[in-house]
Amino acid sequence: MEKNTKIYIPGHRGLVGSAILRKLREAGCENLVFRTHQELDLTVQADVNVFFNKEQPEYVVLAAAKVGGILANNTYPAQFIYHNLTIQTHVLNAAWKTGVKRLLFLGSSCIYPRECSQPMREDYLLTGPLEPTNQPYAVAKIAGVIQCEAYNREYDTRFLAVMPTNLYGPNDNYDLENSHVIPALIRKFHLAKLAVQGDWEQIQRDEEKYGWIPGDIKANLAGIARFNGQDIPPAYRDLQGGNASGGITLWGSGRPRREFLYVDDLADACVFLVGLDNHDFSLLCADRQRFPLPLINIGTGCDQTVRELAAQIAEIVGYTGDVIWDSSKPDGPPQKLLDVAKLTDLGWKSSTSLSEGLRKTYGRYSGEN
Repeated sequence: MEKNTKIYIPGHRGLVGSAILRKLREAGCENLVFRTHQELDLTVQADVNVFFNKEQPEYVVLAAAKVGGILANNTYPAQFIYHNLTIQTHVLNAAWKTGVKRLLFLGSSCIYPRECSQPMREDYLLTGPLEPTNQPYAVAKIAGVIQCEAYNREYDTRFLAVMPTNLYGPNDNYDLENSHVIPALIRKFHLAKLAVQGDWEQIQRDEEKYGWIPGDIKANLAGIARFNGQDIPPAYRDLQGGNASGGITLWGSGRPRREFLYVDDLADACVFLVGLDNHDFSLLCADRQRFPLPLINIGTGCDQTVRELAAQIAEIVGYTGDVIWDSSKPDGPPQKLLDVAKLTDLGWKSSTSLSEGLRKTYGRYSGEN
């Protein structure tokens, strides 16, 4: 890849897009194009077409998407399927029309069946029912994979779908109703630690910086403070709930196994893939005997239970109180581990351990680094 190749990164301010932008800059790429949502609404086809016709990007890394955890997916299913279908359809179609040379479409490991054999290989796609809690989002991302294949087959484009495992890191979303598991755990444990200390000023600052703390969690914090003999501010005193043991409540049983990838490693993988020589990149997109779909997994090849993850985050944050698991809340699939042999064979492996990545992420969250 030439340093002056013109690359467009839709979604450049999100968790994934910002990491890809940083990595491309580190690699010496200078001709980078991006727009905020206010400057370009990707759900409006006419505006997308005007942008592509004007800018004529050579490469596209499509990181723009509507994302969230189990609660968000259950609450806004129509928004998840509409926004993701329209964004990817408009961008891929405009990329074809304007002759984009290479495109990476960022998907999600939730495209694979709920009861999928582990680890999940790329050819397991469409072999069984999806996880119900995020089906609309998964269907949208599956459509993106099939759209990449269809355009490659009919128009000889070079569109490659990359499916990362669960991601975390800088610029993550810490909204307690819409976030994924790692940012939600980091924030809950951090708030619980402050409640143990009776540090309501820092709790207020956290709410101002990272968003509203829902009433049930505020009640939980009041219960923790009360259990630890701390004063409780007037706004928290009448809240009902909390645990008699003064512990923090987490969703589900904690038994499902999950794989996590530090987002800067994902960005490194994307830059690696988009920079492959023409022969290797073309094989991934067009050799339908070896690769029926232009699809490649990105992950670490390692997983752990959510309970193990929670214990690790609690230790890093410095929370030593009880943890209560609410098994009435959904767990999601029992295991989600990607088979990354295809990417490993090409010469790429992740380099950031979960422990190192979590420490970096909490340091950014808490302002310690």
